[in-house]
Amino acid sequence: MKSLLYLGLCGFFAFQSCASIPDGAETITPFDSQKYLGSWYEVARLEFRFERNLDNTTATYTLNKDGSIKVDNRGYDVVKKRWKQALGKARFRGATDVAALKVSFFGPFYSGYNVIALDDEYKYALIAGRSLKYLWFLSRETTVPADIKDAYLDLAKKLGYDVDALIWVKHDRTQPDPSEWLE
Repeated sequence: MKSLLYLGLCGFFAFQSCASIPDGAETITPFDSQKYLGSWYEVARLEFRFERNLDNTTATYTLNKDGSIKVDNRGYDVVKKRWKQALGKARFRGATDVAALKVSFFGPFYSGYNVIALDDEYKYALIAGRSLKYLWFLSRETTVPADIKDAYLDLAKKLGYDVDALIWVKHDRTQPDPSEWLE
C-alpha cells in the first residue's frame, strides 16, 4: 500500500511539474527544434537551488536517437571554485512544433520548459518554467542587444515575473574540457 501511495504521489508531482506554464504565458508556435539545438549562454535567471552560486552557465541541446533532446548544462561554482555539469533529457509535451517541453535531470521527474519568446534567427530565447519562480534568458552570445533585452524583460514583467530579482550571469571564464571536471 505504501508503494502505491508513493507511486501515486510521484506521478502527481511529475504531472504537475511538467504540464504547467504561468498564467498568460504562451509557448512559441511554430517552433523548429532543429534550429534551437546547439549551445546557448544563460544571460539571466531567477535564482533556484540547482544553479546557486553558478556563473559562466551554458546549455547545449543535441538530438538523441530516440527523438528526445540531450540537455547539457554547465557552470562555474564561484564558492566551491569548480566547474559543474548537469545532464538531462527534454521531451515535447505535445506537438513538436510547439515550444512546450518537459525536462528531467532526475529520472522520472520532469519540470516545465516553455519557450515564450524567441527571435526569428533563434539567437535569443526567454524560457518560463512551471511558475513565476522559474525564468531563464538565453542567448547564442554572451551579450544581448538592448532592444531584445528590453522587449523580453517587458514580456516577463507583464506576465508577473519579478525582473528586479534576475541574476545577470557573468561570462568571464573559458570552460575546460569535460574530462577535467570535478563533477
